Amino acid sequence: MAIQDHQEIDVEKHIPPKDSASSKSSSDQGNFGGKFERVVKWGVETRGIHPVSLEERTDPHLWKAFFIWLSANCNILSFSAGTLGPLIFGLGFRDSALVIAGFNLLCCHLPAYFSTFGPKLGLRQMVQARYSWGYYLVALPAAFNLVTMMGFMILNCILGGETLSSVSEGRLSWNVGIVVIALISLFVSFCGYRVLNWYERVAWIPVLIVFIIALGLGGRHLSDLPPAEPANARHVLSFASTIAGFVISWCPLSSDFTAYMRPDTPSWKVYLWSYFGLLLPVTLVQIVGAAFASSLTAVPEWEAGYESYGVGGIVHSVLSPVNGFGDFLTVLMALSVTANVAPTLYSFTINCQVVVPLLGYVPRYMFSVLATGVLIPLSIVGKTRFYLNLVNFLGLIGYWVCIFGAVVLLEHLVIRRGDFRNYDLLAWDQPKKLPTGISAVVSLVGACGLIWAVSA
Repeated sequence: MAIQDHQEIDVEKHIPPKDSASSKSSSDQGNFGGKFERVVKWGVETRGIHPVSLEERTDPHLWKAFFIWLSANCNILSFSAGTLGPLIFGLGFRDSALVIAGFNLLCCHLPAYFSTFGPKLGLRQMVQARYSWGYYLVALPAAFNLVTMMGFMILNCILGGETLSSVSEGRLSWNVGIVVIALISLFVSFCGYRVLNWYERVAWIPVLIVFIIALGLGGRHLSDLPPAEPANARHVLSFASTIAGFVISWCPLSSDFTAYMRPDTPSWKVYLWSYFGLLLPVTLVQIVGAAFASSLTAVPEWEAGYESYGVGGIVHSVLSPVNGFGDFLTVLMALSVTANVAPTLYSFTINCQVVVPLLGYVPRYMFSVLATGVLIPLSIVGKTRFYLNLVNFLGLIGYWVCIFGAVVLLEHLVIRRGDFRNYDLLAWDQPKKLPTGISAVVSLVGACGLIWAVSA
């Protein structure tokens, strides 16, 4: 897949001037009703769906794309996704590891490629999707994306809550743990791009240390794994679709985190930073999860931890030999999910404005507060069915995300000929100058119908 660089693009020709409607967000949203001026002075990002103007795309640090994906995926949720192979689909460690490595190598390409759109266009991913799905009909995939992001945040909060509860042996309820995870994530996403990038730049470090210590403590049990039943095609493909859904679901968010980067940035560099930022943590952490899950029946303490507290119980049981320090490490692992929830919550706020464009002048951070208010009770309600929810959720989201990604990709490579100069950026909020999106919606409905017919 070729990645074209057009450093000679006359971006000023396509981007609205700073005093136009597209760049009023910093002032209009920041002074929403004259009540939020202090928040703006604190450096909180107020911009929502409005394009990032040429003057504001000044970030030269491409490695930020690497670290935001690294921290967002180096956590206990990725670990839990790896455990699905042995625990849910009955696969051995070798088969699970091969599926994880193979499908992540393939599926990380699309979100990494979409990350290259941010510097060139200054558009959030779902706003850019208007150029293929249309101004109004893009609300359909954007609504699906809202459900997907809320689902991931719920799973993260449940997992973080149960892990915190395992440390206190049930004295700290899951509910309290869920609230703690949600509030930390709210703070980071509320502040916006700068704080989010700083947090993601460092959040992976303690988590990596915890995984290294866990491998050191439990490694002796991983060298002689119990034999597994021969894999069958149905279980392999089911697990493969789960793994694919896990990473490809980042596609509708990809350019949200690169829209402030310089427009003359070589696309291949953004692509590589993003690709390896996704591939390394997702693949390695999922393989570690598969290894520990494969050894579960051979280590009674780990099995007891799993039966009592799920994945969090496994982690705590592995780290328990170092006593109080193990409890501290388990708390760090529980808090690792905030590095996934925070960027997801950040993009969630933008998608709200895509679904209902009239909300474009409501400050972005207001949606962070509202979304957290919905996230906490939903996480508490769904806390007892984590694994069932995870399997069903990851199996379903892959369908619509693949179709969404295919439509956007074909629009860019075929209709726009892979040339960012073929986007009229002045038309981002003008329905008459954008495609109707009917063809995209027909593709979505037709593909979903075909999938349903085959599965039936």
